Amino acid sequence: MLTTGWLLVFVLTACNHERPAGENARQKEVLSEQLINVNKTMVRTEDELIEDFIHRYGWNMNKTGTGLRYMIYFGGQGPVAAPGMKATITCSVVLLNGDTCYPSLTRSFIIGKETVESGIDEGIRLMHEGDKAKFILPSHLAFGLLGDRKSIPQRATLVYDVHLIDLVNIK
Repeated sequence: MLTTGWLLVFVLTACNHERPAGENARQKEVLSEQLINVNKTMVRTEDELIEDFIHRYGWNMNKTGTGLRYMIYFGGQGPVAAPGMKATITCSVVLLNGDTCYPSLTRSFIIGKETVESGIDEGIRLMHEGDKAKFILPSHLAFGLLGDRKSIPQRATLVYDVHLIDLVNIK
């Protein structure tokens, strides 16, 4: 009959059994492939939801390589936004389901300094001072997996209505 101590040693020894290095590498490879496939499915699903939203509203939007959708609906006469310039914008932010996250925000930031959502930075670079535009940011260009922990939920696709009020060259 085994004593409790010997049983514990046996269990710990069995649990410490190390797998061959090749088996661990293969398991990591399989897990990595599974995660990539899940991510691709999530991106594809989000892209379909965005396309349905655009179709529902009849918007004629352009799509960048990153997945940002944009539509400039009022053309300003000012300079083109460029990295290093200080941009001042007003915007509203809503979810695809119509829920308002932020009804009115005024923000100033340096273009290209990663102080705003990457989709906003990308979209502003497509605008002239005075332009008004609609942006649809997939979650990976907005607040990602966590949201902003205030009004924007996790993995949220966001619709911005943006007015580029001012550009200042600060170089």
